[in-house]
Amino acid sequence: MTQTTERPAVNLTQKGRGVVADRTFWIISLVSGLLVLAVLALILFTTLREAWPALSYSGTDFFTSSTWVPNDPDGDGPLGPQFGALAFIYGTVVVSLISLIFAVPISIGIALFLTELAPRRLRAAAVTVIDLLASVPSVVFGLWGIIVVGPALVKVFSWFHHVFGGVPVIGSVVGEPASSGRTFTTAGIIVAIMIVPIITSITREIFATVPESEKHAAFALGATRWEMIRGAVFPHSFGGMVGAIMLGLGRAMGETIAVSLTIGAATQIVPNIFASGNALPAVIVQNWGDPGVPPGRSALIACGVVLFAITIIINYAARIVVRRAEIRMKGAAA
Repeated sequence: MTQTTERPAVNLTQKGRGVVADRTFWIISLVSGLLVLAVLALILFTTLREAWPALSYSGTDFFTSSTWVPNDPDGDGPLGPQFGALAFIYGTVVVSLISLIFAVPISIGIALFLTELAPRRLRAAAVTVIDLLASVPSVVFGLWGIIVVGPALVKVFSWFHHVFGGVPVIGSVVGEPASSGRTFTTAGIIVAIMIVPIITSITREIFATVPESEKHAAFALGATRWEMIRGAVFPHSFGGMVGAIMLGLGRAMGETIAVSLTIGAATQIVPNIFASGNALPAVIVQNWGDPGVPPGRSALIACGVVLFAITIIINYAARIVVRRAEIRMKGAAA
């Protein structure tokens, strides 16, 4: 005698609802992704359209010249207004690099401390302080920079110049500091303080996703805590760390008020990081109220387009680096 088992009846209504829900979710996700791309394309199109008069007026000199004269001194001189943004591009890159040099090691160190060493009570308090630091307005950092940090750093800059000023190459980098303390380095330090919470928060979350089994396996093989971090935490978190650094870099490159108050507003390209300079977002906010004769306002918008393009290029390069690193890691694991 054979015993037959009855299969449970399939609820066609619930199955149909599940298919509809999955299809709806897929459509919403697709539209959301396309909407982001559409917004970026619209921003690029509109800003490029507004910037085109200045770009066509200056030609390649806009990218290769460091002469920025928005007003013709004589009114009808032979040269007329000149718009060369190379000095501002240089200042943006220098300030961003200085900020990353200071912020990245500190942020990774704080994230490692919070995930690997800090007691639970101290961890909660530290996370709260980091979140509060991220909410401070940039103008407050800028005022603090010109009132407190800048004047205090003049003595430090002078010491570096006195000690290393005679060394070839290094001496040109740590040259005579600006007496006001408003320099590339001052702006870089202020921006570094501003991006530390961003990089720290994201890196801490990435470190928290490392499987405990991989950490215990490293300890079981006799690894020290640092060897465990270097062999288990960093490889697993490399892509996330690069993403966090890129977000911090984007904030550093786009910072306006704090950089404008602390960089010195000097249009020049010098190797001396203790000298005054200027940056793309800073020159926009400094001159937007009085952009000069046409196409002065268009030239300021063109500076924004250049900054937008630099950010896209850097993020794309970072994705290439992460992809190659992941391929190497997979190859080593195989």
